[in-house]
Amino acid sequence: MEFKVIVDAKARDDADCAVVGVYEQGDLGVAARQIDAQTGGLIGKLHGSGDFGGKLGDTLLLPLPTGAAAARVLLIGLGPRSGFGRKQYRKALLSAAQALGKTGAKDAILYLALEEVGDLDVLYRARTVAEVFSVQGYKIPDLKTSPKPKPATLASVSVATENARASKAAADGLVMGTAIGNGIALARDLANLPPNVCTPTYLGSRALQLAKQWPSIKTTVIDKKGIKALKMGALLAVTQGSDQPPRFIVCEYRGAKKSVAPICLVGKGITFDSGGISLKDPPAMDEMKFDMSGAATVLGTLRAVAELRLPVNLVVLVASCENMPSGGAVKPSDIVTTMSGQTVEILNTDAEGRLVLCDAITYSRRFKPAAVVDVATLTGACIIALGNHFSGLMSNDEELSNELSAAGVRADDRAWRLPIGDEYVDQLKSNFADIANVGGREGGACTAASFLWKFTKDLKWAHLDVAGTAWLSGSQKGSTGRPVPLLVDFLIHRADPK
Repeated sequence: MEFKVIVDAKARDDADCAVVGVYEQGDLGVAARQIDAQTGGLIGKLHGSGDFGGKLGDTLLLPLPTGAAAARVLLIGLGPRSGFGRKQYRKALLSAAQALGKTGAKDAILYLALEEVGDLDVLYRARTVAEVFSVQGYKIPDLKTSPKPKPATLASVSVATENARASKAAADGLVMGTAIGNGIALARDLANLPPNVCTPTYLGSRALQLAKQWPSIKTTVIDKKGIKALKMGALLAVTQGSDQPPRFIVCEYRGAKKSVAPICLVGKGITFDSGGISLKDPPAMDEMKFDMSGAATVLGTLRAVAELRLPVNLVVLVASCENMPSGGAVKPSDIVTTMSGQTVEILNTDAEGRLVLCDAITYSRRFKPAAVVDVATLTGACIIALGNHFSGLMSNDEELSNELSAAGVRADDRAWRLPIGDEYVDQLKSNFADIANVGGREGGACTAASFLWKFTKDLKWAHLDVAGTAWLSGSQKGSTGRPVPLLVDFLIHRADPK
């Protein structure tokens, strides 16, 4: 889909559809007032008669006479003007995208960015347009043999702004939103694929494709022999029950001078998690294909950063394997030696994410990173604590934690800080090794993060537990692409902290 910016005064009457906002209480939005005047008060009459009350998210499609702003107008309910903020704006845009998709419109002029939206400036209003429309237009790469539905005809969306200065900011926002949407789409594609397709080898091949597509990316895929040479004993322990070979993926993006320390993103890439010998219950085990959502997220983020040509240095690390039961699988009470040299007693083989991540975090040290952020569908305990609304955020650095929290708010992809500390590490004491990989049910998300914390000495590090936010269950089952928006926003502001 193509996104463009126009100045409101230059809006032409040859667009297929104009999208305007209507508040409750007979309060018309900026463009709705203009069209109302052109049509002899039609919108006001509909409002007054009760045919369209302006409730948030409501839509109504109307034909317009020749000479009006477009061939037809789509009214979008904005709710009360006093309560119209970023959440309401996003919902209004989603309603517009869904409604336009059901019409035959090939192009539309969107006037909603002319409205005042809480503290959102023009750039963010336009960025949200591109992101919402891109995400709404996403199609799951299914393998059904039934005929595919006809693709939506909407090919172009023009965002109306009030003047040339606002147009420049809106154009920048559309570029950002488009890149974020593309990054989300990649993450969702990878996570939605079945695990017999999206194997560790496949993830490695997609990372190599990114390097071919974007010359600013250099990708190295390390096979099992190389992983052994690196002495990644924890990653090797997890993979030993599977017939699929593991892969350790290293992607380097250089957008700044070599002397600038990179940000390192680490993704958990368990392409299927059966739980191993500590086998999961069968219900919803199919959703464990999503256990590589951390890997999908960091690769989607990398794609967006490359498309935006951000002046940052970024390293993306993916530790990828399957966690399967077999005669050769790792067993409860096995002790392994991690890349850091620390030993781990594996009391539960279903707590495998922290094992592959601890080796990846240790590997990140060779890049002397400015910060390390790992992303993982790590614990069901995080879902119990935060539901499906917030990602869990744990960190050993206050400034980094605050940056990520602020990025989540700006991107409408929020994270909530949870504690780590020696109190949780005490739950991980082992009689036989330096540390155990589980410490009981209490504070499960915090003990998992505190396990990782033990491998981050002298690093500025943060952990995002996305077990509750990376995918949806039920009739809407599928990847969400979160937290790509949070991470891209974080990196945008790292590149330009103004």
